[in-house]
Amino acid sequence: MRRHIISVLMENEPGALSRVVGLFAQRNYNIESLNVAPTDDPTLSRLTLTTIGADDKIEQITKQLNKLIDVVKLVDLSEGSHIERELMFLKVKVSGAQRAEIKRTTDIFRGQIVDVTSSTYVIQLTGDSDKLDAFIQAVAPVSVLEVVRTGVSGIARGEKVLSL
Repeated sequence: MRRHIISVLMENEPGALSRVVGLFAQRNYNIESLNVAPTDDPTLSRLTLTTIGADDKIEQITKQLNKLIDVVKLVDLSEGSHIERELMFLKVKVSGAQRAEIKRTTDIFRGQIVDVTSSTYVIQLTGDSDKLDAFIQAVAPVSVLEVVRTGVSGIARGEKVLSL
């Protein structure tokens, strides 16, 4: 069982996302994260999802995804060299000496404090999922009020592209 990042180029049509997600649900596979947005071509969207599963099961799912009418092209980014990033907002309750400590920890992780009140910070952090998880662990002693994550976005390194 390993983590897979699947990028799908699909028609930007109503119901397309539902059919892709439905395929995972029918096979009882969980989607860990999902994001989708239009590409430079307004008729196409790029969907990136992460899931955990055995290679043979993921291969079956990708073959069935390719059969969907809405899917133009797909790639399992985990099979090659790739870049991945995720955005996270973390709201923490801070007071007194905690304020400086959280600021130092945020700087170490190359994050930014994007909102400050008398009792809270909202921290913005980008990086791979492991980095974001490590940051949450580092500030765990502080009262974490809310966590918002975008899910993984990824792209293959080098000349390999997902396009028509």
